[in-house]
Amino acid sequence: MSDDVSTGQLPVVNHWVGGAELVSTSGRTAPVFDPALGRQSKSVALANAAEIDAAVAAAKAAFPGWRDTSITKRQQVMFAFRELLNARKGELAEILTAEHGKVLSDAAGEITRGLEVVELATGFPHLLKGEYSENVSTGVDVYSTKQPLGVVGIISPFNFPAMVPMWFFPIAIAAGNTVVLKPSEKDPSAANWLAELFKEAGLPDGVFNVLHGDKEAVDGLLNHSDVKSISFVGSTPIAHYIYETAARNGKRVQALGGAKNHMLVLPDADLDLAADAAINAGFGSAGERCMAISVLVAVDTIADELVAKIQQRMSGLKIGDGRRNCDMGPLVTEVHRDKVASYIDIAATDGATVVVDGRGIEVDGDADGFWLGPTLIDDVPTTSKVYLDEIFGPVLSVVRVHSYEEGVDLINNGAYGNGTAIFTNDGGAARRFQNEVEVGMIGINVPIPVPVAYHSFGGVKDSIFGDSKAYGLAGFRFFTQEKAITSRWLDPSHGGINLGFPQN
Repeated sequence: MSDDVSTGQLPVVNHWVGGAELVSTSGRTAPVFDPALGRQSKSVALANAAEIDAAVAAAKAAFPGWRDTSITKRQQVMFAFRELLNARKGELAEILTAEHGKVLSDAAGEITRGLEVVELATGFPHLLKGEYSENVSTGVDVYSTKQPLGVVGIISPFNFPAMVPMWFFPIAIAAGNTVVLKPSEKDPSAANWLAELFKEAGLPDGVFNVLHGDKEAVDGLLNHSDVKSISFVGSTPIAHYIYETAARNGKRVQALGGAKNHMLVLPDADLDLAADAAINAGFGSAGERCMAISVLVAVDTIADELVAKIQQRMSGLKIGDGRRNCDMGPLVTEVHRDKVASYIDIAATDGATVVVDGRGIEVDGDADGFWLGPTLIDDVPTTSKVYLDEIFGPVLSVVRVHSYEEGVDLINNGAYGNGTAIFTNDGGAARRFQNEVEVGMIGINVPIPVPVAYHSFGGVKDSIFGDSKAYGLAGFRFFTQEKAITSRWLDPSHGGINLGFPQN
């Protein structure tokens, strides 16, 4: 929600365009909260049409020079950025905790995963090489080159304000493109920090721009004729809108949507390992991640024991301010906290058993923070909104099944196909699971199977629109266009036409 009133002494997060802060004149801002304190800490500017055009124009003006910058120089800038980011990641972690609310250890983990993609991008000269076929016909060679697209737009979500942008912009920039990043208005400061750091690393002005805003900024990028591609991560309805609108405007699109990730636990699994995994995957980062495990699918013969182990571990979790060495922090906003909490009443109404209710818990933090403790709900009906909706919070649902087959059918019948996991000591069952389950990212005794940077991230079904995944080789394919050249050079010494070359 935009906020048009005076913010007094609160700082305003402005745009970063052309290598410098661009002070907004739109007259519109949105509040940015410290979720652990429950109060506004700053405001963020919301772009108008002129500011959208200015960001794109800066990127467009910078493109020819950056495209033609030598591979050696571009690689030096990428390495310098990697070194600066690694040395100062503690600063960035503090920004993430202050605006998102995740504990510092989660923030550090987010940055580490983003750094993986930066490190992949430093190897871009190898990944951007073309191919060459000599003498395909007499005196004719065919070869290919990979070239950047131009200005690319990135629209990123609130839950990973550093990592998700780093899924895209290091690869885009290394490949020779220029970038306009539109981060979430809920936690905008990380984007500016990254842009300033890139300038310190030697990136020319205008190559990396940050445009803050709401739907007006999003639509501005989607409809701008100078923006050649859009990369997006967020909810499924918005991903569908992004994909449809950008494609209609002739742009390339990466549109990654929502999730409802299941973890199937078979009777032969190590239940202590499975219980620990459920805690980490269900409640890390307050459950505000698209790869969180939100549904525990337990074969009924071990379900009681597994639920008891999870409940026992939940009692030892420390909830509070992420700067106080806690296990889980607050949710990002009061509105989101209240929405997530409402599912607990829905569960009880639908006949589920609320084993652990996260409302009203004791926290190590300010009473006004946006708190909701880890919540465990057993025997959740698959017709309930608690099961069907992407809750995006620290709510772990348990669905009991009679067999492996029933569990796989449950997963495959869902609308989403982002991530899943199986816990078992049976190699045959695991191999069968990875073959039969209709999900894009699969963990075997690994609860959050986010691929490393040199593989690619993406789901299936309603978790992705189009076929372009994030980072890895898919990222380099997305941010480049290939040219195939068929070439013949006539040789005067063999009776060809004299083209004016000196003869040896």
